[in-house]
Amino acid sequence: MFSRERTSARCEESIVIERPVEDVFAFYQDFRNLPDFLGDVVRVQATGDRTSRWTIKAPLGLELHWTVVVTDMLPNAFIAYQTESAAAPARWEVSFSPGTHPGTTLVREVMSMPGGLIARAALAAVGKPPAKEVRANLKRLKELLETGHVTTMDYAVAGKFAR
Repeated sequence: MFSRERTSARCEESIVIERPVEDVFAFYQDFRNLPDFLGDVVRVQATGDRTSRWTIKAPLGLELHWTVVVTDMLPNAFIAYQTESAAAPARWEVSFSPGTHPGTTLVREVMSMPGGLIARAALAAVGKPPAKEVRANLKRLKELLETGHVTTMDYAVAGKFAR
């Protein structure tokens, strides 16, 4: 029998944002803000207290829709969410903690997706390597919260963040 860890691709990235934890958490927990920095998410609509419908611009111009469920939340510290799929959900765990300097936040994201190395290789083949995409998304979050705009275009839908 395989453990979930062996059958899922997992990547982990972190970044320090020059904003207080409360500000970063408040921005992130409102999922309607996520399209402002996630490279392929074009729309998020709340559908319930802990559920939302995400519209993703996939490779080849396809639009996909996911239902996302918040599975755990600790204010100003942690949000866990996953796609609603009984068989094999993709999962994200995002933690927020004070950085080493006053007024900074360490954001750490762990993404797990079904399919293990095969899924990771397939995504990389269509230009969406998970670890690089997570890194680019966190960099855009940092830019947006520190400067008010996004300049990092890596692993984003073409033209999404163009000014």
